[in-house]
Amino acid sequence: MSTVLYDSPVFGPVHSRRLGISLGVNLMPADGKVCDFDCVYCECGFNKDHVTHSPRPTRLQVAEALEKRLMEMRDADQLPDVITFSGNGEPTGHPDFPDIIEDTLLLRDKYCPQTKVSVLSNATMLDKPGVHAALMRVDNNIQKLDTVNAAYIQKVDRPAQSTYRVARVIENLKSFHGRVIVQTMFLKGTVNGEDVDNTGDEYVKPWLRALVDIQPRQVMVYTIDRETPDKDLRKATPEELDTISDKVRELGIMCETSY
Repeated sequence: MSTVLYDSPVFGPVHSRRLGISLGVNLMPADGKVCDFDCVYCECGFNKDHVTHSPRPTRLQVAEALEKRLMEMRDADQLPDVITFSGNGEPTGHPDFPDIIEDTLLLRDKYCPQTKVSVLSNATMLDKPGVHAALMRVDNNIQKLDTVNAAYIQKVDRPAQSTYRVARVIENLKSFHGRVIVQTMFLKGTVNGEDVDNTGDEYVKPWLRALVDIQPRQVMVYTIDRETPDKDLRKATPEELDTISDKVRELGIMCETSY
């Protein structure tokens, strides 16, 4: 079982494969997960293994902790490339997410105006106008779309909401009019004895058609990098990732590949 949980409300900086030197913002408690997905590959483990009864950090706590860390990094002449909202669950689920983004942008402009602000999200909260508007303001609005196959999503991403519909997610991603980065996990192996390889045409071709509709600024293709709670998962090969990434580029969409 993976037990990688992050400090709250600020952690790092850490080196991100995709974003560089990243100062993390965790809008969940430090002692557990709060997420409406329960992905079999999540580095933080399964939701049931990290139940928390602690409150989320408040807007004020986030702002104070972030300002303190940015001042320390400025004084050490080691400012981050990016401030990244991720951590132990879904950041956009915080009730004050839009206001926290407002505070973060002000602090970024004050201490490190060259630093980007990124949000890593599972795209489940995009129906909320305040969340959508806040995501339009950040530099890197990174949204998950592992597949367009509904059965696969239930098997691998495992959304908590019975109302989750991938078609609705795609419509919400389209509503950013290009101000969005699509992030997709490709992997192999099995879950409960069932194959979860999503690198073949059965999954890739419909996903590519969705990208044509969404027209994201960029696509991030990646695979497992850390310990996963399900031990029967395997990395997609570099050759498979390169083949998929080349198909994205053939659509005229920028693509970044992490192995």
